[in-house]
Amino acid sequence: MTTSSTPSSEQDSHSLNSRSVHSNNKRNIPHYANNGDYPDSYYAASRNPKPQRPRLETDIRCEICIVGGGYSGLSTALHLTETGHDVVLLEGAQIGWGASGRNGGQIVNGLNASLQKIKKSYGAPTADFVGQLVTRGNAIIRRFIRDYAIECDLKEKNIFAAFNQSQMQDLKQTHELWQRHGMGERELLDKDGIRQYVNTDAYVGGMIDHSGGHMHPLNLALGEAAAVEKNGGTIYEHTLVVDIEYDDAHAKVISEFGSVTCERIVLCGNAYLNKVVPKLTDRVMPVSTQIIATEPLGALADELIPSDVCIEDVRYILDYYRLSADKRMLFGGGTVYGGQDPADISAKIRPNMTKIFPQLRDVKIDYAWSGNFALSFSRVPQLGKLHDRVLFAHGYSGHGVTGSHLFGQILADAINGKTDEFEVFTNIPWIPFPGGRALRVPYSMMGSWWYALKDWTGL
Repeated sequence: MTTSSTPSSEQDSHSLNSRSVHSNNKRNIPHYANNGDYPDSYYAASRNPKPQRPRLETDIRCEICIVGGGYSGLSTALHLTETGHDVVLLEGAQIGWGASGRNGGQIVNGLNASLQKIKKSYGAPTADFVGQLVTRGNAIIRRFIRDYAIECDLKEKNIFAAFNQSQMQDLKQTHELWQRHGMGERELLDKDGIRQYVNTDAYVGGMIDHSGGHMHPLNLALGEAAAVEKNGGTIYEHTLVVDIEYDDAHAKVISEFGSVTCERIVLCGNAYLNKVVPKLTDRVMPVSTQIIATEPLGALADELIPSDVCIEDVRYILDYYRLSADKRMLFGGGTVYGGQDPADISAKIRPNMTKIFPQLRDVKIDYAWSGNFALSFSRVPQLGKLHDRVLFAHGYSGHGVTGSHLFGQILADAINGKTDEFEVFTNIPWIPFPGGRALRVPYSMMGSWWYALKDWTGL
């Protein structure tokens, strides 16, 4: 934990007269972020400047307290401050420390669970409802970047790549379904067509989304945090939440050295909520994914991805990659259920990269990092409430860049009295992992082996 900071003027404006009675942790909650420093990633090395925000060290009051400084919390906070609410956001490490500052940076429309799967599992009305929403997260990101002049290397278009004809047939069905929902920015590509965008023989075809894109994810989060503060919100970093209390009369968020008494709590800790809220702990499972960043490639980068789009394949355990602003290859993939980091990230990811681009076999790897996302059993994100005073969102299952921004708006709308969309997601059944906490990792591993076999055989 960092050395305590002098309370800011914002902290003083919220302070209670009473002395804190929560100097000892109510639960023995281990810190998920150690000292809260950013991991040694390309994003951290190339991030924009940020202020040193204070740690909460007193008891304060506000209208709405948000737990979690990733995209879900930031989107919720920004939408709420735009509509005049008094918001305090608590982050246990630093803004964007978790998945929001480590991900592949791809602005991909849709959820992990396809519209086909949602229709099969929850019915056509739910699929139609989701189909009308899946591009909104993209639009929210672009509005934030435009309205708040966020510098995050925004680039256009993303591609879904198919290794075999079975995957290509699935993409054709997805294209038809998205067309029926009014999403006309997608275009199917044959082998020659995809080769114009990404110079490899690995794919038989794919689908390009002209409305997608990619960006520097940590700088997006930092820009959104600055926008929250510009709108009057208050952010505390290095503030580990250890408990929450709520009933019909009050709500309180308890951190290591202070507390926030508020009217509403919004929980946006996702994979890093830890065991603070036992009712949510078993709803999702932390899963780690890894990324490597090469040295700058110069002219070779333009040969490999002449279009400068981002790419992900459509396998169950997929690879995703793109070029950074300084022409590095950022290549990600891999899955470790339970959230543990592999011993050698470069050794794990480099072979996947060289299968696509043999030219990079001997290139230097400058950065290699890992991070956790929260996997739900159904692959559908979960939005709901523990109480009228306590809302939550989590479980984006590896497709959280756009989904988290969408859910932030839906959470803010619900607090503002517009509850229709919130209630639809609340009514989607939560499906537990078979066997509960003890078996969720081995069960998911067995499932991944089965789908990996299907990927490998092309079935």
